[in-house]
Amino acid sequence: MMSNTPASSQAVEVETFLRTLQAELISGLEAFESAHKFRIDTWVKPAPAPGDAAQLQGGGRTAVLKNGAVFEQAGIGFSDVYGAHLPPSATATRPELAGRSFRALGVSLVIHPRNPYVPTTHMNVRYFEAQKPGEAPIWWFGGGFDLTPFYPFDADVRQWHQVAKDLCDPFGAALYPEYKAHCDRYFYLKHRQETRGIGGLFFDDLSEPSFATSFAFQQAVGRGFADAYLPIVSQRKDHSYGERELDFLRYRRGRYVEFNLVWDRGTLFGLQSGGRTESILMSLPPSVRFEYDYQPEPGSPEAQLQRYLTPRDWLGELSAPIAQRAVAAHAK
Repeated sequence: MMSNTPASSQAVEVETFLRTLQAELISGLEAFESAHKFRIDTWVKPAPAPGDAAQLQGGGRTAVLKNGAVFEQAGIGFSDVYGAHLPPSATATRPELAGRSFRALGVSLVIHPRNPYVPTTHMNVRYFEAQKPGEAPIWWFGGGFDLTPFYPFDADVRQWHQVAKDLCDPFGAALYPEYKAHCDRYFYLKHRQETRGIGGLFFDDLSEPSFATSFAFQQAVGRGFADAYLPIVSQRKDHSYGERELDFLRYRRGRYVEFNLVWDRGTLFGLQSGGRTESILMSLPPSVRFEYDYQPEPGSPEAQLQRYLTPRDWLGELSAPIAQRAVAAHAK
């Protein structure tokens, strides 16, 4: 417990789960690395200066693995922070939260694999409580996961979205289509007119029908991520590649940087609230390049990626292994 204010029983439950989830994710990724382990940083925000009510307080635990055989960089952060008022990135869409103190707990993960045939991925699960004297607290859950392939395989896309649908279905048949569509809208680079990848799930402001159900869904998403992603890592981590694929990987990582620094609300929330900069920006890739007006060779595997960067019904539409055919043709 980081806060010096009374903790609700709900926040205690969520904190326990999130700490456990971070440990499980660390263990799951380290299983792929024989010689590399996560570096763990436990951090605490310093006490605010007198009269500085805007200063974020609290702390967290940031785990980063660098230069692994499978993962060039992987970051898994747990944070438990609180403050006197929410930053503009939070109150812009929910003005009723203005003037309330808050507590925010979350686990955020970003993985940048070494092999260009293993997709980059992101997962986040979070919980907020906003309080005002004399009024009941406002609480909600948010989170989700998305996949950013560079050389997509249809089997991986299906696997990813099937797991997402399977974990949603026990909570209602409407959830997967709703949260998939929300993910497609959120992880969209408006200035490029393309999605960041092939999507997944994204939900926010979840507080219905009850705390117990909402919390159960958050747990399903947090733990379901490993079921969706780790089989793809196992399948693709030994795929052969060369400098051409690495060059394209670094170029496409530039899109990831663009989204995180221009559009991502989580990045804005962390920076606007005075969060720990190193932990907020651990999502950025370790190596990246930008190129003016890059155009892939027509018909190449690199050109095929663009066909995946638009919202689609991945479980219903995919019938031909587009990317696999392109990769096979290039290899001849």
